[in-house]
Amino acid sequence: MSDLGQAASFASGLYRQRVGTVYAGYVNRDPLALLRLRPGRVDPYSIYERMRASGPLAPTRLGDWVSTSHRVCAAVLRDRRFGAVPAGGDQRRPEDEIEASFLTMNPPDHTRLRRLARPSFSPKAMAGYRGLIEQSVAGLLDRAAVRDTFDLIPAFASPLPITVITELLGVPEEDSDGFAEYGASLAGALDGIRSLRHAARLQADSDKLSRLFERLLELRRREPRDDIVSRLVAAEGDQVRPEEIMPLCVLLLIAGFETTVNLIGNAVLALLDHPDQWRALCEDPAGLAPKAVEETLRYDPPVQRTNRYALEAVELEGERVGKGQVVVTLIGAANRDPEVYERPGSFDIQREPGPEHLAFSSGIHYCVGQPLARLEATIALRMLAERMPGLTLAGAIRRRNTTTIRGPIQVPVTAGAARTPRGSAPAAPKCA
Repeated sequence: MSDLGQAASFASGLYRQRVGTVYAGYVNRDPLALLRLRPGRVDPYSIYERMRASGPLAPTRLGDWVSTSHRVCAAVLRDRRFGAVPAGGDQRRPEDEIEASFLTMNPPDHTRLRRLARPSFSPKAMAGYRGLIEQSVAGLLDRAAVRDTFDLIPAFASPLPITVITELLGVPEEDSDGFAEYGASLAGALDGIRSLRHAARLQADSDKLSRLFERLLELRRREPRDDIVSRLVAAEGDQVRPEEIMPLCVLLLIAGFETTVNLIGNAVLALLDHPDQWRALCEDPAGLAPKAVEETLRYDPPVQRTNRYALEAVELEGERVGKGQVVVTLIGAANRDPEVYERPGSFDIQREPGPEHLAFSSGIHYCVGQPLARLEATIALRMLAERMPGLTLAGAIRRRNTTTIRGPIQVPVTAGAARTPRGSAPAAPKCA
């Protein structure tokens, strides 16, 4: 088939898929389809509650299964009879660099590559990152404080994790903007390709990011440092195949800032939407910031759903899930399961510890970078409450145009009367 014919076929397939989803959602009121449309972007939680009435495991219009139950989702995510890809299926999706990684691999390849990444997120490594994160947060807040209003996402939530992950990877400072730009472009495709123009831009940005990584890999072969890329290069040929290094680097880059940006954005929105919770955090930033992070992960997680394929026929909740069938685990719904959490729809940063939420998945695919995301978000919320207790919304928020990943891309705020950094000025004002 010619390039023109392939493009036409691709566009036709996208159009049919889009029309099918729109029809199923808006005409047939199919809840899983609605989750992929604007209603799912604005308020997925009301849709989850409708779905919950169908029981812990329900069939989908495409012949698969979906669950809103914490018990069922946790069981599926931990069960080795379910995989990130079908049994015997292609574990790489070449049209998307993000997916060509251990994120969508089954053991034993998943185990081998995950083992390489894990040391970079150990408790010892986290202790070493704390100073960099605090320094970055302080600098961002200093710059934001000179303005009456600023956009929390580009001014604070986004540059913080980008600074950290590029440092961890060993990215030269002059290339960090390019890595961030092209990585964000690829992350925007997690909900799928929306048009031919989107596909073309995605391919162009993927190529640019690949060239940046090729240059970085070559640099670290010549000049190794104490960073992730240098360690991967050192393991090349022994623990990791050459063709696996690039996708792994892309995954670590994107996962390193994508989750944290949305976690910080969702946390600040929830806190400002619940002024009593914001005041409580301001009164005890160090004590409550970790709890605010955990409650945000439960209440409004950055990743709303993930799929698992049955690697064999499985009996689940009295239903037969056939080999190759998909179970859609609705993480956002599971984290508000009334059978597991009291007042599941309430945002309470002083909530007593309970069953573990599923915001970072579970089982062998439990997010390897979650310690870093938690640390960055905790420091960000603590210092934000310490330095800007008068923070308030200053305009309309805008959410990203995705539904698998949930988070804002525009949060205009007013800092109010900012506190000065501790030790450099008289006593700070009381919390707003």
